[in-house]
Amino acid sequence: MKKILIVDDDKELRAHLAEIITGVGYQAHEAASGREAVEKAADEDFDVVLLDLIMPKMSGSDVLIELRRVCPRTRIIMITAFATIENAVDAIKRGASDYISKPFKIDELLVRIRRILEEDRVDLCPVKGDFDGILSALSNPLRRSIIKLISQRNTMRLMELVRELNIDDHTKVIFHMKILKEAGIIEQGKDKFYSLTGEGVKTLDSLKVIEKYLGH
Repeated sequence: MKKILIVDDDKELRAHLAEIITGVGYQAHEAASGREAVEKAADEDFDVVLLDLIMPKMSGSDVLIELRRVCPRTRIIMITAFATIENAVDAIKRGASDYISKPFKIDELLVRIRRILEEDRVDLCPVKGDFDGILSALSNPLRRSIIKLISQRNTMRLMELVRELNIDDHTKVIFHMKILKEAGIIEQGKDKFYSLTGEGVKTLDSLKVIEKYLGH
């Protein structure tokens, strides 16, 4: 169960958010001050922190800096009644994952929490390079099949792939192979056999993570 820490000096708002968060299946924790939030985060792992920007003694911005230090992997959503572009940019620069202004709709907050948790799953993927390029390469089901086939056989020639994929037009396979080569996922040796590169192996691992998360 995902754990969410609600940090706000408004007791009534904390209780309201905790009730809603618990109702949708998350585990809710509360902190009435920035210092209490930092202490709790140092002792316990939270997946998401909902952090009010304006609080007495220790501001949300200061708390954000401390949270990034004690729990760098925790995702933080800044919440404020005084929303400005400058505040939002500053929060993101300091390490916030998102920023939402009061009054907000509960559905909107829950959508943002879910999105942040999904992004955290993607962060578990081993590929650390051109992730946009990798995702683009994986977006086509035929390219995903090519990666899996080459992984299973270690090396394959073009016409072997064409037969295994049961595709009549081999130029279609050539087109997708070119995209995979440009993404650095596959390579072709002097013997004309295709194989996965080191990055291709990592990409396959990432694909398994994504498919497991999506339930495929």
